[in-house]
Amino acid sequence: MRAVFWRGVEFPPTCSAADVAVPVCSGRAQRPMEMHDKPPSTSRIANDVARLIRDAFARFHNTFRGITRRATQRFARRDWQGLHADARQRLDVRSQVLEELLIEVREKLAERIQSRLTWIGVKAVYSGMISQRDDWELAETFYNSVTRRVFSTVGIDEEIEFVQTDYTKPPTPSQQSVYRSYHAETTEELICKILADHPELFLPSEVTSEDAVLVAKRIESELKARGEDATVCDAEVAKTVFYRGEHAYLMGRAARKDGVLPVVLCFTNDDRGPHVEAVLLEENDVSLLFSFTRSYFQVEVFRPYDVVQFIHSLIPRKRVAEIYISLGYNKHGKTELYRNALRHLARTDDLYQIAEGNRGMVMIVFTRPTYPVVFKVIRDHFDYPKEVSRQGVIDRYHLIFRHDRAGRLVDAQEYEYLVLQRARFKEELLEVLVQQASRTVDVKRDEVVVKHCYAERRVTPLNVYFQQVDDQAASRAVLDYGQAMKDLALTNLFPGDLLPKNFGVTRNGRVVFYDYDEVCLVEECNFRKIPQTGNYDDEIAAEPWFGVGPNDIFPEEFIDFLGLPPRLKDLLVEHHGELFEADYWNQIKRQIAEDRLFHVPPYAESKRLCRCR
Repeated sequence: MRAVFWRGVEFPPTCSAADVAVPVCSGRAQRPMEMHDKPPSTSRIANDVARLIRDAFARFHNTFRGITRRATQRFARRDWQGLHADARQRLDVRSQVLEELLIEVREKLAERIQSRLTWIGVKAVYSGMISQRDDWELAETFYNSVTRRVFSTVGIDEEIEFVQTDYTKPPTPSQQSVYRSYHAETTEELICKILADHPELFLPSEVTSEDAVLVAKRIESELKARGEDATVCDAEVAKTVFYRGEHAYLMGRAARKDGVLPVVLCFTNDDRGPHVEAVLLEENDVSLLFSFTRSYFQVEVFRPYDVVQFIHSLIPRKRVAEIYISLGYNKHGKTELYRNALRHLARTDDLYQIAEGNRGMVMIVFTRPTYPVVFKVIRDHFDYPKEVSRQGVIDRYHLIFRHDRAGRLVDAQEYEYLVLQRARFKEELLEVLVQQASRTVDVKRDEVVVKHCYAERRVTPLNVYFQQVDDQAASRAVLDYGQAMKDLALTNLFPGDLLPKNFGVTRNGRVVFYDYDEVCLVEECNFRKIPQTGNYDDEIAAEPWFGVGPNDIFPEEFIDFLGLPPRLKDLLVEHHGELFEADYWNQIKRQIAEDRLFHVPPYAESKRLCRCR
């Protein structure tokens, strides 16, 4: 039996602290230490709670990185199901840790849980505790998640939240660079060095040599076509490999006279083994990798700030917030988006107004002309024939958040209790919000409180785009519209409402989907052919003459409901006619039932390397 230690005193193994006699004086039992009658001080409580939050953040980020670390072996073994499972699991880690933490915080604070004075102290102590961490910016956002859950904060409170970061520049110096520098006499030698320096990709030596030749030829060919010096002898490449879906990426750059040349090598691992599949040398192509329509990378990051700055040097027009989101730090990306919005509001005077496009039956969508974001608020009531509930809409947005977006779904950031200046709203918008979204929006004398909304990157609605552009641009868009439906189908998603008004066009001309209230899994749908009838009255009847189940879908009807001009309608049928056949969708369903996964590459076919075999 082991000895027992209590308050620094050792007791023999035959007794415990509970068995110790209390000293007796004047016949009355005395408590061991009267100082414990006094409640702990605010400063002591603040220290304890700050330490709880710091330790919980460390658990979250260590677990997050641990899951991410599996990607190397998943890619090597072609364990695509495992990669997808890891991506979903990683999304849940933060909320799980926060749940456990909040129980501890509430127990520790007890009746002081809503004390602003205590939380002001907690924030001050916590800020000092994280100042030596290389992920301090993520730690600040994690802290904000705690306070917002405790207070259900309406608006922002700078004294208890990190509305702006406490550090205008990194509080810790970089211990080591996030990239390696390479030098060689020829482009081929340079690429060979880069490939050989990444054993985690498991490239056989013969593949390294062969791919170095192919990559060098592609780089030199593209640079010659631009009229530039074709040889690249120096490059800087991120040390860590970026994984997503069935691909891996090395992110690099080369200095040029007129700026930075992105050099991104895209890998796949198929029946031939791991090899370079494509090379990206233009900012727009690299920007698409980090698009708001793509799922998050799995990349092990120890100093996120430096990695984000490196990637930003490749794609300087991409907002830092979107890069954080692409790395899987969606909550901090959301914080950066909010900070960016505050800065933009301070230097502009334009007003919130109803966004262009058709009026939505489920959402009220508003924006500001100079800010590339729309805000979507759920209406109190939905027009016929919409049958989805408010919770059903929220559930669908959550589905998209966890799903492979395949470059075709706009990433939506969820916000609660935003407080905006009433003077920044057009009266027409305020009337709509008051009349049709009173459950969600509270319009006060000087403020507009938005209790729940989604923020998305603004795109041009496809039906509006068709009216604004020439025939050539419209033709490209309608073809990509059909491809968008196919890409979504391969990832087990059916948009539900295929009308062009629910799709949009990005600044890069890519067609994406953004209206999720009717989205569902392909495997849940029952795709049918319209039964034949010889009865003329049946054919012209307002109601179908055959039974229709709740999940029945008839692809033959799609084309007649899209409302496309005849020329675009014919073009869509010519190139994507299979979309209007039940057999096509049922074939996709069978492949999904067989657990086949499809990853839609985030680059054009023209970016792939040409191989003779």
